[in-house]
Amino acid sequence: MITKRIIPCLDVRDGRVVKGVNFTGLNDVNSPVELAEFYSDNGADELVFYDITASSDGRKIFTDILRETARNVFIPLTVGGGISSVADFERVLGCGADKVSVNTGAIRNPKLIPEAAKLYGSQCVVISADVKRVNGEFRIFARGGRDDTGIEAINWIKKCVDNGAGEVVVNSIDTDGVKKGFDLEMLRAVSESVNVPVIASGGAGCIQDFITLFETLPKVDAGLAASIFHFGEVRISDLKLAMKHANINARI
Repeated sequence: MITKRIIPCLDVRDGRVVKGVNFTGLNDVNSPVELAEFYSDNGADELVFYDITASSDGRKIFTDILRETARNVFIPLTVGGGISSVADFERVLGCGADKVSVNTGAIRNPKLIPEAAKLYGSQCVVISADVKRVNGEFRIFARGGRDDTGIEAINWIKKCVDNGAGEVVVNSIDTDGVKKGFDLEMLRAVSESVNVPVIASGGAGCIQDFITLFETLPKVDAGLAASIFHFGEVRISDLKLAMKHANINARI
């Protein structure tokens, strides 16, 4: 039985972890280095680290915070934000990241994913898809959820995987920060379309939401959340114990 992963997400702006609702109304939470260390010490399987304004600001992702985090965290670290070239992959991996997440950069340059996969291996390439319903269609958004690209999401994600992405993070803008459960409809559509690990992001509000996710969609490999972990609403140790009791395989 495949072990299901629990992944806290650190959205970083101006050197601080922030969190909002539906990708807006961002509030300060904590130092990314301190928070990453806390999660590493308290049962997180991996961490996802997003510089959420790097793409919209047209700048490169931070490196000093990333290096310090990588020195103090001993679980896999996925990093994204402002990734637009294979040189960005090289720089982020060189700072200690294990995987690199790309969204806007791949939309602007479709050759980025196959080039990065060839150089660093598919296991290092994560497509992070910010998806929202528009007129009944799943649509890809860019620049941290700011721009509707007009691209249909499921075919886009499948194309990225076919081109070498080794993992997919599905960020549901519709459920982000709402805390009423993961977007099961969207996640089902993605997980049935690709044969690589799928990470569910957006909507977790309680332990039961993770249980429902994994029981309903066994193809989903991991659950990602931010605010419920950041504000102590759910402890990862309690979540994993509940998963065990529900016969969902987790690293305790």
